[in-house]
Amino acid sequence: MTAYLLTNHLLNFMAPAALLALLLAGLSRLLLFKSKRPFIRKWWAQAAILFVINSVILLAGLLFFGRDGKMLTYAALVLGAAFCQWLMLRAWKA
Repeated sequence: MTAYLLTNHLLNFMAPAALLALLLAGLSRLLLFKSKRPFIRKWWAQAAILFVINSVILLAGLLFFGRDGKMLTYAALVLGAAFCQWLMLRAWKA
């Protein structure tokens, strides 16, 4: 496998994690939560943390199932990202 193909595979593998992290961090500021005292105030820091959490979930799904793209992995990705965002915004105190 060439370096170009390896980079292409890695970028396509991490694309759902990056897109979900950016959308969730950005849209939570605009639409959903107006927390008075969030744990992490900067949207880009929330997106970075969500990207790392999402990447770990995708990697765990790949290792557990042996292949990429299982719907159960994507469901775990959404639930894990939502739970992490809920914790970062301290939504239980809202």
